[in-house]
Amino acid sequence: MTAVNDDQLFRKISLRVLPLAMIGFFLSYLNRVNIGFAQEHLSADLGFSYAVYGLGAGLFFIGYFIFEIPSNLILARVGARRWIARIMITWGIISALMALVDSAAMFYALRFLLGVAEAGFIPGILYYMSQWYPASRRGRAWGIFYIALAASGVIGGPISGGVLAATEGLAGLAGWQWLFIVEGVPTVLLGVVILFFLQEDYRKVGWLREPERDRLGSLLRVEAPAAGHTPLREVFRSPLIWLLTGVYFSYNFALYGISFWLPTLIRGLGFQNDVAVGFIYALPSLAAIVAMVIFGYSSDRRRERRKHIAAAFLLSAIGFVVCILAGDNAVLGIIGLMLANAGALSIPAVFWSFQTSLLTGTALAGGIALINSTGNLAGFAAPYLIGAVKDATQSAEIALWITAGIMLVGGALTLTVRTVSSVRDVPRNPDAAGLGHDAAPSGPGAAATTRPVDSPKDAR
Repeated sequence: MTAVNDDQLFRKISLRVLPLAMIGFFLSYLNRVNIGFAQEHLSADLGFSYAVYGLGAGLFFIGYFIFEIPSNLILARVGARRWIARIMITWGIISALMALVDSAAMFYALRFLLGVAEAGFIPGILYYMSQWYPASRRGRAWGIFYIALAASGVIGGPISGGVLAATEGLAGLAGWQWLFIVEGVPTVLLGVVILFFLQEDYRKVGWLREPERDRLGSLLRVEAPAAGHTPLREVFRSPLIWLLTGVYFSYNFALYGISFWLPTLIRGLGFQNDVAVGFIYALPSLAAIVAMVIFGYSSDRRRERRKHIAAAFLLSAIGFVVCILAGDNAVLGIIGLMLANAGALSIPAVFWSFQTSLLTGTALAGGIALINSTGNLAGFAAPYLIGAVKDATQSAEIALWITAGIMLVGGALTLTVRTVSSVRDVPRNPDAAGLGHDAAPSGPGAAATTRPVDSPKDAR
């Protein structure tokens, strides 16, 4: 059999698998948070208070939470191609319909429906990618994938600011209405592309040679849990899954606190022009891209996840504190936002290496969805908290202190993941959960053991 170079194999896979997924993620995040740019205009045109805006921004995540697990279980049955295409087409249509908002009630309803439509997309993509990458490769792959999250700020920030400035009054519509239309239509079109071109099964693609397919299959089988199939009910009983959900909630609290309020925070530093806000918005995202690549590469190279995630939480907390202490100092405030965003966005790519190999089949889809949907409830709490605090105090300082504290809690929770109390909580290969260096035996006949997840090096 012809020898297969693993690095060449996964470069080929990444070139085929990642682009569509990344474009979808880019548009997904852009359609979630573009109301951050529209916020000041919605307030001026429709009289929305900060609390109304924060509640509407957060209601997305209530719909997302309710329908996330059912959506991902359907995906596991019908396949990634058809279900992800359905998700993108429906959420693109609803995002564009945000242009029709004329009251708080309609704003709340469409934001809720947008969450319903998008439920299942990100865990569905993560589930899809777990079928192409073994755990030892996922930190790097997801580090690249999550660049799309930061790129939505780097590219989407200037685009959103430019659309607001250039389309005001065009065809009798406000700039914020055009913003929702311009950023919703491409999502629908990409959904159609995915329906025809997303490739789901490595065993059937023509761009992999037979030895490459065999090598990939062997790598994925070696890291599969020995049980072969874990009942979905075990997901809800696992203390580790709920601990990871708490970690993910902490991360999302900072992510969406930043995302939905960053344009407002930038305006608070003295920048009022929409185009200027859009370009400054890109700076924290650029910092995040650099940090994400470094954290993803380092965690894979060292085969260590826990301390990397805790360090990212700490970096983000420091950034929020710097932002608070900056006061009216625009340069220091922007530096604080860059640190906060760099730390927060470095968490998910490494975090998902914690658990995507814990379970198989339906339970894998359900486990990802449970952590993602419950953790994303922070997306409801954070925007509403900041909006309510700003209405009450005319300042976001208290909310930023709370966010910094929650990031420290998230880091502390991560550091508690030290030992495994039952084989139900972790796969035979601890690194598949992203918890340590050395892999325990895997596959039929592997011994069931309870062991520390920290390597001797990590213990030092």
